[in-house]
Amino acid sequence: MAECNVTVIGAGPYGLSAAAYLKAANVETRVFGDPMAFWENRMPAGMFLRSGWSASHIADPNRNLTLDAYRLTANHLSAPIPLNRFVEYGRWYQQQAVPQVENRIVIRIETDACGFKLTLADGEKFTSRRVVVATGIGMFSRRPVEFAEIPKELISHSSDHRDLSLFRRRRVVVIGGGQSALESAALLHEMGADVEVIVRQPSLNWVGLHSWLHHLGPISQILYSSRDVGPAGISRLVSAPRLFRIFPRKFQDKAAYRSIRPAGSSWLRPRLTDVPITLGHKVVSTTVTGSQLRVSLDDGTNRLVDHAILATGFKVDVSRYEFLTQELRAQLQTVDGYPILKRGLESSIPGLYFLGKPAAWSFGPLLSFVSGTEFASTELIRSITAQRGDRT
Repeated sequence: MAECNVTVIGAGPYGLSAAAYLKAANVETRVFGDPMAFWENRMPAGMFLRSGWSASHIADPNRNLTLDAYRLTANHLSAPIPLNRFVEYGRWYQQQAVPQVENRIVIRIETDACGFKLTLADGEKFTSRRVVVATGIGMFSRRPVEFAEIPKELISHSSDHRDLSLFRRRRVVVIGGGQSALESAALLHEMGADVEVIVRQPSLNWVGLHSWLHHLGPISQILYSSRDVGPAGISRLVSAPRLFRIFPRKFQDKAAYRSIRPAGSSWLRPRLTDVPITLGHKVVSTTVTGSQLRVSLDDGTNRLVDHAILATGFKVDVSRYEFLTQELRAQLQTVDGYPILKRGLESSIPGLYFLGKPAAWSFGPLLSFVSGTEFASTELIRSITAQRGDRT
């Protein structure tokens, strides 16, 4: 049976960055995944990134594969960054840094005397001393219980769609008040759908309303990190995950929520002028009525719609990793679905690492964003190469 040192599962920003760092450190690595597939196939076409330019670089060890470097090879690349251009950037990064990505699916990971035994969908089996899970958030879509029994023809998650034009001239309700909900609603409206947004919070949060705070010279540098996660002050703290994790848990939780609470980019506001937005109410029940869906709110009002899109975010739950055996899942120490990670992003199972949003409980909200790839990859390399005999 073939052997390797490290296996990376996932070819989004975190998987690609980790693989690039491992390659630069001469660590034997195999990488599996479809490069940037979630970003291309599970996000509506026409979207823009909420993160700013400085926070959207995929980290590489030599800092040569930035958006600025990519812009020199392409035509025009604007800010905010169009989703399709970010996908192109990610694939350019992959071709430059990790050309050995194998577009194959890992279906099973189990313990082995050498570390782990992996099985691929095509039947190949091999052993790996370590496994890095960087599969993104696709399998963690959050679906409120009020919609649990509704057929998929009438309801979907915002991550289920690439093409929203199929809702043209249809009545659609979007549930949620974050970037995904608001931008999906704008796109639906622009494509000719009759759309309404329902938000349980009494008001919308906007990112970028006080842009002048970013133009105060040294003061802005004190208040904000280039990682672009969190408001003034908190931004600096969450950009240093090793420091962030030593604070009391209650403080971490409050700071994390303040950094990632549902919010829309301020540049979206003009596009939502003619979109009805109902604030301060939540869905209490749903009923199928013929070929439509009746959505009932807590104020006693109802909406009869052709479809409901749940822009309700993602909830990490590592028990949903079907490629991990039941034995491995039982051994993982978790909190509210998140794996508990130590330095190096290593889980309670030696040799098993988690990157991206699953690492956010242990290292803070930075790990939920592309700008966290540098920290994650650096931590991973420090952990792996610190052990004697692993630089092979």
